[in-house]
Amino acid sequence: MIGIARLAAAGLLAIMAMGTARAEDALKAKIGVLRLSSSAPVFIAQDKGYFREAGLEVELKFFDAAQPIAVATTSGDVDFGITAFTAGLYNLAGKGVLKVIGGMSREKAGYPLIGYFASNNAYAAGLKTPKDLAGKRVAMTQVGSSFHYSLGLLADKYGFKLSEVKIVPLQSLSNAAAALKGETVDAALLPISTARKLMDDGGAKFLGWVGGETPWQLGAVFASPKTLTNKVLVTKLLGALARADREYHDVILAAMKDGVAPINDKTKPLLEIIAKYTNLPVEQVVGNCAYIDPDGKLDVKNVDNQIKWLQEQGFADKGFDADAIIAKEFVKPD
Repeated sequence: MIGIARLAAAGLLAIMAMGTARAEDALKAKIGVLRLSSSAPVFIAQDKGYFREAGLEVELKFFDAAQPIAVATTSGDVDFGITAFTAGLYNLAGKGVLKVIGGMSREKAGYPLIGYFASNNAYAAGLKTPKDLAGKRVAMTQVGSSFHYSLGLLADKYGFKLSEVKIVPLQSLSNAAAALKGETVDAALLPISTARKLMDDGGAKFLGWVGGETPWQLGAVFASPKTLTNKVLVTKLLGALARADREYHDVILAAMKDGVAPINDKTKPLLEIIAKYTNLPVEQVVGNCAYIDPDGKLDVKNVDNQIKWLQEQGFADKGFDADAIIAKEFVKPD
Protein backbone atom coordinates (compact mmCIF):
# COMPACT_ATOMS: atom_id res chain seq x y z
CA MET A 1 0.00 0.00 0.00
CA ILE A 2 2.86 2.31 0.89
CA GLY A 3 4.47 1.60 -2.47
CA ILE A 4 1.25 2.40 -4.28
CA ALA A 5 0.88 5.62 -2.30
CA ARG A 6 4.42 6.60 -3.17
CA LEU A 7 3.81 5.91 -6.83
CA ALA A 8 0.63 7.96 -6.74
CA ALA A 9 2.44 10.83 -5.03
CA ALA A 10 5.26 10.62 -7.55
CA GLY A 11 2.75 10.68 -10.39
CA LEU A 12 1.03 13.73 -8.91
CA LEU A 13 4.35 15.53 -8.54
CA ALA A 14 5.19 14.67 -12.14
CA ILE A 15 1.87 16.12 -13.35
CA MET A 16 2.42 19.27 -11.25
CA ALA A 17 5.93 19.61 -12.65
CA MET A 18 4.61 19.31 -16.20
CA GLY A 19 2.05 22.02 -15.46
CA THR A 20 4.75 24.27 -14.05
CA ALA A 21 6.94 23.67 -17.07
CA ARG A 22 4.10 24.52 -19.42
CA ALA A 23 3.42 27.75 -17.50
CA GLU A 24 7.11 28.64 -17.63
CA ASP A 25 7.25 27.83 -21.35
CA ALA A 26 4.31 30.15 -22.13
CA LEU A 27 5.25 33.16 -24.23
CA LYS A 28 4.62 36.42 -22.39
CA ALA A 29 2.93 39.37 -24.06
CA LYS A 30 1.53 42.72 -22.97
CA ILE A 31 -1.42 44.18 -24.89
CA GLY A 32 -2.33 47.87 -24.76
CA VAL A 33 -6.09 48.37 -24.99
CA LEU A 34 -8.98 50.64 -24.02
CA ARG A 35 -11.84 49.58 -21.74
CA LEU A 36 -14.28 49.67 -24.64
CA SER A 37 -16.50 47.00 -26.16
CA SER A 38 -14.75 47.64 -29.48
CA SER A 39 -12.03 45.38 -28.03
CA ALA A 40 -14.48 42.66 -26.96
CA PRO A 41 -12.54 39.76 -28.57
CA VAL A 42 -9.47 40.69 -26.52
CA PHE A 43 -11.46 40.38 -23.31
CA ILE A 44 -13.09 37.13 -24.43
CA ALA A 45 -9.75 35.58 -25.39
CA GLN A 46 -8.28 36.58 -22.03
CA ASP A 47 -11.18 35.57 -19.82
CA LYS A 48 -12.01 32.29 -21.56
CA GLY A 49 -8.38 31.20 -21.66
CA TYR A 50 -7.90 31.30 -25.43
CA PHE A 51 -4.56 33.09 -25.04
CA ARG A 52 -3.47 30.58 -22.40
CA GLU A 53 -4.53 27.62 -24.54
CA ALA A 54 -2.45 29.06 -27.37
CA GLY A 55 0.60 29.03 -25.12
CA LEU A 56 0.54 32.69 -24.16
CA GLU A 57 0.66 34.50 -20.85
CA VAL A 58 -1.05 37.81 -21.63
CA GLU A 59 -1.19 40.94 -19.50
CA LEU A 60 -3.68 43.64 -20.48
CA LYS A 61 -2.60 47.26 -19.92
CA PHE A 62 -5.41 49.79 -20.06
CA PHE A 63 -5.22 53.33 -21.47
CA ASP A 64 -7.65 56.26 -21.73
CA ALA A 65 -6.96 57.25 -25.36
CA ALA A 66 -5.79 55.53 -28.54
CA GLN A 67 -2.62 57.45 -29.36
CA PRO A 68 -0.76 56.59 -26.12
CA ILE A 69 -1.21 52.91 -26.98
CA ALA A 70 0.65 53.43 -30.27
CA VAL A 71 3.47 55.22 -28.44
CA ALA A 72 3.67 52.50 -25.79
CA THR A 73 3.91 49.86 -28.53
CA THR A 74 6.85 51.57 -30.21
CA SER A 75 8.66 52.07 -26.89
CA GLY A 76 8.23 48.45 -25.85
CA ASP A 77 5.98 49.20 -22.87
CA VAL A 78 3.49 46.86 -24.56
CA ASP A 79 4.11 44.22 -27.21
CA PHE A 80 0.84 44.70 -29.09
CA GLY A 81 -1.61 47.57 -29.42
CA ILE A 82 -5.29 47.08 -30.16
CA THR A 83 -7.16 50.33 -30.64
CA ALA A 84 -8.40 52.87 -33.17
CA PHE A 85 -6.34 54.27 -36.00
CA THR A 86 -5.01 57.79 -35.40
CA ALA A 87 -2.79 60.19 -37.33
CA GLY A 88 -0.11 59.62 -34.72
CA LEU A 89 -0.29 55.86 -35.19
CA TYR A 90 0.00 56.27 -38.94
CA ASN A 91 2.99 58.59 -38.59
CA LEU A 92 4.78 56.06 -36.39
CA ALA A 93 3.96 53.31 -38.86
CA GLY A 94 5.15 55.50 -41.72
CA LYS A 95 8.52 55.79 -39.98
CA GLY A 96 8.72 52.01 -39.79
CA VAL A 97 8.39 51.64 -36.02
CA LEU A 98 4.88 50.08 -36.14
CA LYS A 99 3.21 47.52 -38.39
CA VAL A 100 -0.50 46.72 -38.69
CA ILE A 101 -1.13 42.97 -38.37
CA GLY A 102 -4.92 42.64 -38.17
CA GLY A 103 -8.32 44.28 -38.07
CA MET A 104 -10.57 44.96 -35.10
CA SER A 105 -13.63 47.22 -34.76
CA ARG A 106 -15.45 48.88 -37.64
CA GLU A 107 -17.94 51.69 -37.82
CA LYS A 108 -20.96 50.06 -39.43
CA ALA A 109 -24.63 50.95 -39.54
CA GLY A 110 -26.66 49.06 -36.96
CA TYR A 111 -23.78 48.54 -34.54
CA PRO A 112 -23.49 51.48 -32.09
CA LEU A 113 -19.92 52.53 -31.37
CA ILE A 114 -18.94 56.20 -31.66
CA GLY A 115 -21.69 58.78 -31.59
CA TYR A 116 -22.18 62.52 -31.98
CA PHE A 117 -23.52 64.12 -28.80
CA ALA A 118 -24.66 67.69 -28.07
CA SER A 119 -24.67 69.64 -24.84
CA ASN A 120 -28.11 70.47 -23.53
CA ASN A 121 -27.72 74.19 -24.24
CA ALA A 122 -26.44 73.64 -27.79
CA TYR A 123 -29.26 71.20 -28.49
CA ALA A 124 -31.82 73.71 -27.25
CA ALA A 125 -30.22 76.33 -29.50
CA GLY A 126 -30.67 74.21 -32.62
CA LEU A 127 -27.91 71.57 -32.74
CA LYS A 128 -30.20 68.66 -33.57
CA THR A 129 -28.30 66.50 -36.09
CA PRO A 130 -24.68 65.71 -36.97
CA LYS A 131 -24.81 67.94 -40.06
CA ASP A 132 -25.44 70.93 -37.75
CA LEU A 133 -21.89 70.69 -36.28
CA ALA A 134 -20.45 73.33 -38.64
CA GLY A 135 -19.34 76.33 -36.59
CA LYS A 136 -19.59 74.50 -33.26
CA ARG A 137 -17.05 73.75 -30.53
CA VAL A 138 -16.52 69.99 -30.58
CA ALA A 139 -14.60 68.05 -27.96
CA MET A 140 -12.55 64.93 -28.75
CA THR A 141 -9.47 63.21 -27.41
CA GLN A 142 -6.79 64.48 -29.79
CA VAL A 143 -6.18 66.23 -33.09
CA GLY A 144 -5.80 63.56 -35.76
CA SER A 145 -7.67 60.97 -33.69
CA SER A 146 -10.31 58.56 -34.98
CA PHE A 147 -12.90 61.07 -33.74
CA HIS A 148 -11.27 63.82 -35.81
CA TYR A 149 -11.31 61.63 -38.91
CA SER A 150 -14.97 60.76 -38.31
CA LEU A 151 -15.79 64.46 -38.15
CA GLY A 152 -13.83 65.03 -41.34
CA LEU A 153 -15.83 62.36 -43.15
CA LEU A 154 -19.01 64.01 -41.89
CA ALA A 155 -17.88 67.40 -43.22
CA ASP A 156 -17.17 65.85 -46.62
CA LYS A 157 -20.58 64.17 -46.63
CA TYR A 158 -22.57 67.31 -45.81
CA GLY A 159 -20.42 69.82 -47.68
CA PHE A 160 -19.15 72.00 -44.85
CA LYS A 161 -15.50 72.77 -44.19
CA LEU A 162 -13.77 70.98 -41.33
CA SER A 163 -12.01 74.28 -40.62
CA GLU A 164 -15.41 75.73 -39.70
CA VAL A 165 -15.51 73.43 -36.66
CA LYS A 166 -13.63 74.46 -33.53
CA ILE A 167 -11.83 71.28 -32.44
CA VAL A 168 -11.21 71.06 -28.70
CA PRO A 169 -8.65 68.29 -28.00
CA LEU A 170 -8.93 67.21 -24.35
CA GLN A 171 -6.60 64.18 -24.35
CA SER A 172 -8.99 61.64 -22.81
CA LEU A 173 -12.54 60.35 -23.11
CA SER A 174 -13.34 61.31 -19.54
CA ASN A 175 -12.22 64.90 -20.13
CA ALA A 176 -14.31 65.18 -23.29
CA ALA A 177 -17.37 63.84 -21.48
CA ALA A 178 -16.85 66.25 -18.58
CA ALA A 179 -16.58 69.21 -20.97
CA LEU A 180 -19.82 68.22 -22.66
CA LYS A 181 -21.65 67.89 -19.36
CA GLY A 182 -20.15 71.14 -18.11
CA GLU A 183 -21.34 73.02 -21.22
CA THR A 184 -17.83 74.25 -22.10
CA VAL A 185 -18.24 72.71 -25.57
CA ASP A 186 -21.24 72.41 -27.86
CA ALA A 187 -20.70 68.79 -28.81
CA ALA A 188 -18.40 65.80 -28.53
CA LEU A 189 -17.61 62.58 -30.32
CA LEU A 190 -17.68 59.77 -27.77
CA PRO A 191 -18.02 56.00 -27.65
CA ILE A 192 -21.46 55.02 -26.46
CA SER A 193 -20.00 53.33 -23.37
CA THR A 194 -18.69 56.72 -22.24
CA ALA A 195 -21.72 58.76 -23.36
CA ARG A 196 -24.48 56.51 -22.06
CA LYS A 197 -24.20 57.67 -18.44
CA LEU A 198 -24.26 61.27 -19.64
CA MET A 199 -27.50 60.64 -21.47
CA ASP A 200 -29.01 58.63 -18.63
CA ASP A 201 -28.20 61.49 -16.25
CA GLY A 202 -29.63 64.08 -18.64
CA GLY A 203 -26.18 65.60 -19.32
CA ALA A 204 -26.13 65.28 -23.13
CA LYS A 205 -28.28 64.71 -26.19
CA PHE A 206 -27.71 62.05 -28.85
CA LEU A 207 -27.37 63.26 -32.45
CA GLY A 208 -26.38 60.18 -34.47
CA TRP A 209 -23.93 57.31 -34.98
CA VAL A 210 -20.72 57.57 -36.96
CA GLY A 211 -21.41 54.10 -38.40
CA GLY A 212 -24.76 55.27 -39.69
CA GLU A 213 -23.28 58.40 -41.26
CA THR A 214 -19.84 57.33 -42.51
CA PRO A 215 -18.82 53.65 -42.07
CA TRP A 216 -15.08 52.92 -41.89
CA GLN A 217 -12.38 50.62 -40.49
CA LEU A 218 -11.85 52.00 -37.01
CA GLY A 219 -9.59 49.63 -35.13
CA ALA A 220 -6.60 47.41 -35.70
CA VAL A 221 -4.02 45.15 -34.12
CA PHE A 222 -0.45 46.39 -34.45
CA ALA A 223 3.05 45.69 -33.17
CA SER A 224 6.63 46.91 -33.41
CA PRO A 225 9.07 45.32 -35.88
CA LYS A 226 10.96 43.88 -32.89
CA THR A 227 7.86 42.02 -31.72
CA LEU A 228 7.18 40.81 -35.26
CA THR A 229 10.52 38.98 -35.35
CA ASN A 230 8.92 36.50 -32.94
CA LYS A 231 6.60 34.97 -35.53
CA VAL A 232 5.49 32.21 -33.16
CA LEU A 233 4.29 34.79 -30.63
CA VAL A 234 2.44 36.82 -33.27
CA THR A 235 0.84 33.78 -34.87
CA LYS A 236 -0.36 32.44 -31.51
CA LEU A 237 -1.82 35.80 -30.52
CA LEU A 238 -3.64 36.32 -33.81
CA GLY A 239 -4.94 32.76 -33.69
CA ALA A 240 -6.43 33.27 -30.22
CA LEU A 241 -7.97 36.58 -31.30
CA ALA A 242 -9.44 34.99 -34.43
CA ARG A 243 -11.11 32.37 -32.24
CA ALA A 244 -12.62 35.12 -30.08
CA ASP A 245 -13.57 37.25 -33.13
CA ARG A 246 -15.61 34.39 -34.52
CA GLU A 247 -17.33 33.62 -31.22
CA TYR A 248 -18.17 37.29 -30.58
CA HIS A 249 -19.58 37.63 -34.08
CA ASP A 250 -21.58 34.41 -34.14
CA VAL A 251 -22.96 34.66 -30.60
CA ILE A 252 -23.50 38.38 -30.02
CA LEU A 253 -23.45 40.30 -33.30
CA ALA A 254 -25.54 37.72 -35.15
CA ALA A 255 -28.23 38.05 -32.47
CA MET A 256 -28.39 41.86 -32.46
CA LYS A 257 -31.53 43.66 -33.49
CA ASP A 258 -31.90 47.44 -33.79
CA GLY A 259 -28.41 47.88 -32.33
CA VAL A 260 -29.08 45.87 -29.18
CA ALA A 261 -27.95 42.36 -28.24
CA PRO A 262 -30.44 40.16 -26.40
CA ILE A 263 -29.59 38.72 -22.99
CA ASN A 264 -30.11 34.97 -23.09
CA ASP A 265 -28.36 31.77 -22.06
CA LYS A 266 -26.10 31.95 -25.12
CA THR A 267 -25.13 35.62 -25.10
CA LYS A 268 -25.03 36.31 -21.36
CA PRO A 269 -21.63 34.69 -20.61
CA LEU A 270 -19.90 36.80 -23.27
CA LEU A 271 -21.79 39.96 -22.33
CA GLU A 272 -20.70 39.45 -18.73
CA ILE A 273 -17.07 39.19 -19.81
CA ILE A 274 -17.33 42.45 -21.76
CA ALA A 275 -19.06 44.09 -18.79
CA LYS A 276 -16.27 42.93 -16.48
CA TYR A 277 -13.51 44.54 -18.54
CA THR A 278 -15.39 47.72 -19.49
CA ASN A 279 -16.68 48.35 -15.96
CA LEU A 280 -20.28 48.54 -17.19
CA PRO A 281 -23.43 46.65 -16.21
CA VAL A 282 -24.55 44.02 -18.70
CA GLU A 283 -27.71 46.04 -19.34
CA GLN A 284 -25.54 48.77 -20.87
CA VAL A 285 -23.16 46.47 -22.73
CA VAL A 286 -26.04 45.12 -24.84
CA GLY A 287 -26.21 48.45 -26.69
CA ASN A 288 -22.43 48.90 -26.98
CA CYS A 289 -21.50 45.98 -29.23
CA ALA A 290 -19.27 47.23 -32.03
CA TYR A 291 -19.00 45.38 -35.34
CA ILE A 292 -15.91 43.21 -35.78
CA ASP A 293 -15.22 41.04 -38.81
CA PRO A 294 -15.62 37.36 -37.84
CA ASP A 295 -12.29 36.50 -39.49
CA GLY A 296 -10.38 39.52 -38.17
CA LYS A 297 -10.06 40.95 -41.67
CA LEU A 298 -8.76 44.45 -42.31
CA ASP A 299 -10.35 46.80 -44.87
CA VAL A 300 -7.03 47.72 -46.48
CA LYS A 301 -8.62 49.98 -49.10
CA ASN A 302 -10.28 52.03 -46.37
CA VAL A 303 -7.01 52.24 -44.42
CA ASP A 304 -5.40 53.67 -47.54
CA ASN A 305 -8.23 56.21 -47.84
CA GLN A 306 -7.70 57.23 -44.21
CA ILE A 307 -4.00 57.79 -44.77
CA LYS A 308 -4.60 59.90 -47.88
CA TRP A 309 -7.22 62.02 -46.08
CA LEU A 310 -4.96 62.61 -43.07
CA GLN A 311 -2.06 63.51 -45.37
CA GLU A 312 -4.23 65.99 -47.27
CA GLN A 313 -5.25 67.61 -43.98
CA GLY A 314 -1.63 67.84 -42.85
CA PHE A 315 -2.19 65.47 -39.90
CA ALA A 316 -0.07 62.65 -41.32
CA ASP A 317 3.33 62.75 -42.99
CA LYS A 318 3.47 62.23 -46.73
CA GLY A 319 5.43 59.53 -48.50
CA PHE A 320 3.71 56.31 -47.42
CA ASP A 321 0.50 54.39 -48.04
CA ALA A 322 -1.30 51.37 -46.61
CA ASP A 323 1.03 48.89 -48.29
CA ALA A 324 4.00 50.40 -46.46
CA ILE A 325 2.59 49.96 -42.97
CA ILE A 326 0.92 46.55 -43.19
CA ALA A 327 2.68 43.29 -42.34
CA LYS A 328 1.28 41.33 -45.26
CA GLU A 329 2.31 37.92 -43.92
CA PHE A 330 -0.18 38.36 -41.08
CA VAL A 331 -2.98 40.56 -42.44
CA LYS A 332 -6.16 39.10 -43.91
CA PRO A 333 -7.37 41.80 -46.33
CA ASP A 334 -11.08 42.35 -46.87
